[in-house]
Amino acid sequence: MAIIVQKFGGSSLADAPCIGRCAQRAVRAFQEGRQVIVVVSAMGDTTDQLSELAVQVTDRPSQREMDMLLATGEQVSIALMTMALHRLGADAVSMTGRQIGLLTDQVHTKARIRSIDTSRLRRELDAGRIVVVAGFQGISDEGQITTLGRGGSDTTAVAIAAALGIAENNGACEIYTDVDGVYTADPRRVANARKLARITYEEMLELASLGASVMHSRAVVFGQKYGVPIHVRHSAKPDPGTMIVKETPDMEDIAVVGCALTPDLGRISVRGIPNKPGIQALIFGNLSDAAILVDDIMQTEAGDTASISFTVEHQDLAEVKPAVQKSLDEIGCGEMSIEVGLAKVSAVGVGMRTHTGVAAAMFSALGQAGIHINNITTSEIKISCIVPKEHGDRALQVVHDAFDLDQTNESFAKDHSQHTAKRPT
Repeated sequence: MAIIVQKFGGSSLADAPCIGRCAQRAVRAFQEGRQVIVVVSAMGDTTDQLSELAVQVTDRPSQREMDMLLATGEQVSIALMTMALHRLGADAVSMTGRQIGLLTDQVHTKARIRSIDTSRLRRELDAGRIVVVAGFQGISDEGQITTLGRGGSDTTAVAIAAALGIAENNGACEIYTDVDGVYTADPRRVANARKLARITYEEMLELASLGASVMHSRAVVFGQKYGVPIHVRHSAKPDPGTMIVKETPDMEDIAVVGCALTPDLGRISVRGIPNKPGIQALIFGNLSDAAILVDDIMQTEAGDTASISFTVEHQDLAEVKPAVQKSLDEIGCGEMSIEVGLAKVSAVGVGMRTHTGVAAAMFSALGQAGIHINNITTSEIKISCIVPKEHGDRALQVVHDAFDLDQTNESFAKDHSQHTAKRPT
């Protein structure tokens, strides 16, 4: 029997009527002859409210206790969702991350999944029950409650789908949210953004890592690694959403499939450090030990000294400072500076591998709009520009329009179809 994993986010569970509507979706899937697992987030803004409450108690809450606190949000949701399923006549059972055997590492607030013991899940499914799982949480091998960080419920859902091998049995993982699919840009920022019927894992991974809030990058990684079909849908609409798959029929024809904005970045610069091997490993090793994600790394050299700069999200700045200072203390020299008020606008598309002129078109559009570019990074399927935060939304609109993303991108693809390139130029 095919298994379907349905994940409902906080906005989809904002109140009792919303929970009831989500429960009806699960029951319909069960009545269609599928085994159903429902993964839920905390209701509405519960996680933010709990975080604010913690700060009112202390300005430096323990990360262990933050996990203990935040995990309660999903436990409220699983109980209420299961009650709603019972009311509809369904046999259902709620389970925490610990109860489904979701084992993580020991990093509090940013834990990573190590394994999932599916034996209990399978027993409950085989007994004819809908299983309601608390997303976002797990248990370390030391028995500590952990949380998975931003997008943790998405990651839970896709990881469960992967562990159960649903791709081999015509199953799917449905991610329900407050938007009806993946768009060429955030429709809240770009009015003429267009919904995509299909997108590749690669493209979705880039967009998610760049700030597209529909899916978290870690969830997409699980989907790509295990071939889990992911269907992003609106929780209050029956319409088809966007399928995230290995490949799409026209993926080489379209140069740019979407663009994204990372709105709140800080840039850390370390100057006057020795220009010798091992220094970079020391600095970024300490950042890794602090579980800090960095991006847009750039190094410049001046004789015997060097400077390194990199960007992080604003929320990580407080943890970055002590980690970098530790490195400078170990090196014995150098100074650190922090710049805030930055954003990153990016264009993404697998078709960049076979189309030239993408970078030129993007830079030209930003230049004509009078938007200063502070830094540029590229990969085979992505071009990113660091810009002042106050120009972030306008930069996103400019890039979106430059590639005609409100249409099908055919005009740009046609103009450059005679060219091929291994990297964006």
